Amino acid sequence: MVVLKQESRFAKADDCSFSKLGLQIEQGIPVLSKWLIFNRFKFVASKGLKLGPAFLLTSLTGGSIVGDMAPYQAFAIGGLGSIRGYGEGAVGSGRSCLVVNSELTFPLNKVLEGATFMDCGTDLGSGNYVPGNPALRQGKPGSGVGFGYGLRLKSRLAHFQIDCAINALQQRTVYFGISNVVT
Repeated sequence: MVVLKQESRFAKADDCSFSKLGLQIEQGIPVLSKWLIFNRFKFVASKGLKLGPAFLLTSLTGGSIVGDMAPYQAFAIGGLGSIRGYGEGAVGSGRSCLVVNSELTFPLNKVLEGATFMDCGTDLGSGNYVPGNPALRQGKPGSGVGFGYGLRLKSRLAHFQIDCAINALQQRTVYFGISNVVT
């Protein structure tokens, strides 16, 4: 299969806020008649706003697949990159998805920040349109909500993050992250 991919990004920033929009489109072109033909698009829109010493970040992510698809191409909903409080892909596997994330960070001292967040998302009822219906077979609900709190430590060596998330089933998950590592 031959896949053509196009990505576009737009960003605008000033001292108190930023806006970012990304759009990704993939077109599957069948060279042979038995190959898949599909169109997949995904978008991410983010807005950050400084509120005194605190910072509010909100993002909306969505996408859809039209045409033929393999089950592994479905949008996996749940986990650190979408809805915290659930395992990776535990909320849904759909042809379409919509996820909203909001996070408020606030300084505790020069290197430590606190955070509160809420994530929610859905497969827009498209889980049963994925070949083999993996969402139904694995008992995925198709939508979910997670909320929680965390700490961010910014050192000269790296940025460390720890989050505690609670999902709609009152299950807790702890996430650890390291970024901007000095090499």
